[in-house]
Amino acid sequence: MTDADRLPFRVAAIARIIVLIALTGPVLWTRDAAALLALLVIGAIWALATIVDLRGVLPIAVLTTAEALLVGAVCGIVVDTSTAVIGALCVPPFTASVFRGLWGMATSLCAELAMLVVFAFLIGGTLTPEQGSAAFSWSVTGLGLGLIGTFLHGTLVERSDPLAPYHYAQSLLRQLIDISEGLDSGLDPVALGGSILSAVRDEVPTVAMTLYVARGDALLPLVTKSLGTPDEVRQFEGLAADCWRECAPVRRDRVFAFPLLADSGATGVVVAALPEGAGVRAIGLDEAVRRLAGTLRPSAVHLDTALLFAAFRDAASAEERRRLAREMHDGVAQDIASLGYLADALAAVATTDAQHQRITLLRERVSAIVAEIRRSLVNLRTSIGESESLGAAIASVARNLSEVSGVPIHVTADELTERLRPEVEAELFRIAQEAMNNAVKHAHADSIDVHCQVRAPAARITVTDDGRGLQPGRRDSHGLKIMRERALLVSGHLELTDAPGGGLCVSVTIRGDGGPEEITVVQPDFDNGTRVKA
Repeated sequence: MTDADRLPFRVAAIARIIVLIALTGPVLWTRDAAALLALLVIGAIWALATIVDLRGVLPIAVLTTAEALLVGAVCGIVVDTSTAVIGALCVPPFTASVFRGLWGMATSLCAELAMLVVFAFLIGGTLTPEQGSAAFSWSVTGLGLGLIGTFLHGTLVERSDPLAPYHYAQSLLRQLIDISEGLDSGLDPVALGGSILSAVRDEVPTVAMTLYVARGDALLPLVTKSLGTPDEVRQFEGLAADCWRECAPVRRDRVFAFPLLADSGATGVVVAALPEGAGVRAIGLDEAVRRLAGTLRPSAVHLDTALLFAAFRDAASAEERRRLAREMHDGVAQDIASLGYLADALAAVATTDAQHQRITLLRERVSAIVAEIRRSLVNLRTSIGESESLGAAIASVARNLSEVSGVPIHVTADELTERLRPEVEAELFRIAQEAMNNAVKHAHADSIDVHCQVRAPAARITVTDDGRGLQPGRRDSHGLKIMRERALLVSGHLELTDAPGGGLCVSVTIRGDGGPEEITVVQPDFDNGTRVKA
């Protein structure tokens, strides 16, 4: 029996001891012999019950009911001569509720009251008002203590049940599924952010807007809508940080920022720039910001919910990938590696050249499969969260893939300090990873070029190879479909084109405006990028 399993027994024993001491003191003071004898009997009953509790000789239901019957009988026998012992009636309902919950408390309370009344009438012939009042008072006390014991029962059972966290998680996940079906706005942070910026533009004329959300201690741009230049948008970062820190509206010249407040606190920060020559007083900017802070509160709750859901999904996905990697490493990888040792043993006893050649071919094939599994394990375990940036994560996995396959992979990173949201980086990373793997395995490329450009919240990644180009689809091939699904998850656009001079170019683009009607970021060529040889 574990310490958690012993807790109900300890609580019951402590309650019996405390009540016994509390009742014995006044009885000794008044030298009531009948009451003292009754307390000795009750003490013996409780001592025996505690021993039986710990040893598990009787079922808990039988034991708690028997305790209530015996204590009620003793109180009924002595109630005619002394009411000092009736206080013992409060213990059985409490101990029964600790072990069995509400139903145990009700059974115990009814049993002890029935025995009290039966023996009181058998011994004394009736219950006096004083005796009835004492019995009623201590029974109500037992009821109150029993309700407390019911709460303790739920807490102690939850602590002692190793599956309790899983049952609780199941209930929460079921609630999440049921609730998500009834969400009018959905759980797409980009779409929700775009609607928030549209609401701001409907209230205040702006030429550039960015919605920032928190990632740890940093603020990341979620959605940008701009008719200006990227440099103009990048100036928003400092004002957003000040607004987030002060949790209040901030304004500098024609640029203003205000926090999105939900019930749990600030969810994000909206930063916007007024047109050149726009008058702050003429627009009524301060009053408009106050109205927006109130009207956008429901949208802030929607956005906060979507961000929490995305974080939960990413954490669950990462854990599942690590679990699969462990299962593959400890299972199929070890089994296939053992086949290689068997092939070596067969090669040692081969008697003909034909046998030796076939066994050598088998050994080479087994080695290739083991190398493929190791590459898959690296892909599964590599996470974007382990790297300083998206480009660094892609360069890391490209370096590993290049070492395993022997195919040179060149990674060009063109990134600013601002990072994308975690779920966006994760999907872009997996798309680039899949594109590189396909170029090595299926296109038989001699070299691969990867370009990673990030202008948060916009980004573009291209993977170009000099292989055989796009081949007819196979029934067992799902790589392209998975890449398209990943792109759709983050509102991206995946495009496959023929590379100059042969080969294939896979490109995925993430816009930052949340809609197709506006140009968010002027995306320059990659001429000034830093080339890293993987």
